[in-house]
Amino acid sequence: MTTHGGFEPVFCTIVPPHVLDKLAHAEDPALAGPARRTLQRDAFERTQRRLTTVIGAAAVAAVADGRPQRTVHDARHGTDLPGHKVRGEGDKPGKDATVNRAYAGLGATFELFLQAFGRDSIDGNGLPLNATVHYDRDYNNAFWNGEQMVFGDGDGEIFLDFTIPIDVIGHELAHGVTQYTANLTYFGQPGALNESLSDVFGALIKQYTLGQTAAEADWLIGAGLLAPRVTGTALRSMKEPGTAYDDDVLGKDPQPATMDDFVRTGRDNGGVHINSGIPNHAFYLAATALGGHAWERAGQVWYDVLTGGELQQDALFADFATLTVKAARERFGDGEELDAVSKAWEQVGVRTL
Repeated sequence: MTTHGGFEPVFCTIVPPHVLDKLAHAEDPALAGPARRTLQRDAFERTQRRLTTVIGAAAVAAVADGRPQRTVHDARHGTDLPGHKVRGEGDKPGKDATVNRAYAGLGATFELFLQAFGRDSIDGNGLPLNATVHYDRDYNNAFWNGEQMVFGDGDGEIFLDFTIPIDVIGHELAHGVTQYTANLTYFGQPGALNESLSDVFGALIKQYTLGQTAAEADWLIGAGLLAPRVTGTALRSMKEPGTAYDDDVLGKDPQPATMDDFVRTGRDNGGVHINSGIPNHAFYLAATALGGHAWERAGQVWYDVLTGGELQQDALFADFATLTVKAARERFGDGEELDAVSKAWEQVGVRTL
């Protein structure tokens, strides 16, 4: 495990704070109330995460045997974690579709990392995968808290059940992979890279599960999560950052696609969910230029950089881009992979060193 000087898991949510802030100011209390409660709950969980980091989390027994060890719990609309166990590894599906989706999503994530990259679970050493569903009431988020996945049911007005998009499950679990490898600082450009890597692997998990090529994929993060009343298709678009939604209540998707529109802000940990659109778009460009299954070449290059030991905690976009060019050359030689990766970064305005 490479942590570059410290194992510091962070609290990572799929819905950015700027989206919930916007909702919290809505005139309709049915929209503002759940958003405010979600922001309060997120703040509490974030503080708990920091305390656990200082005190130390309980050790978890892992068996590196190439098979997942999944457990799904039900919070029963409370906030005590992990909650009541409702499905263990190998148990048959029950009547609760949310439980079944969470179980399947954990498995799909495990399979992608094992089959495509030879990684045995999140930590590479068979870490058990735990999830809690039905967290709180009208909770508008899903998160990785450094130890497990947690899913809200959504308020039904803006967000639906957070287990619906499999890439949301993959995105949050991928934060765990970053936690156990490069451990990127969750602020500014390193934080945006942290978020982007989760979007990349979340997208790959969805594509792997559906058997899609890069050309067939929609490159949306969170498609199916927005309720019918929302004017939008997803939380983010890797193909066209800034176009995922444009809604009277949510506002317009603020993600930039290139460095020309890089957003400088002190909110959202320096815009980690906003500026992640730039490396997201670079990956999309590289993957679609290469064609075929995105996890086989572009995904392999990104994975090599994340786990190779050279990516520093405070890496900027240019640092990451430079390492992808190096990784493409080392794995595939001076061929189309190197050309596609180099051109992708050039197109989004990130210079390689």
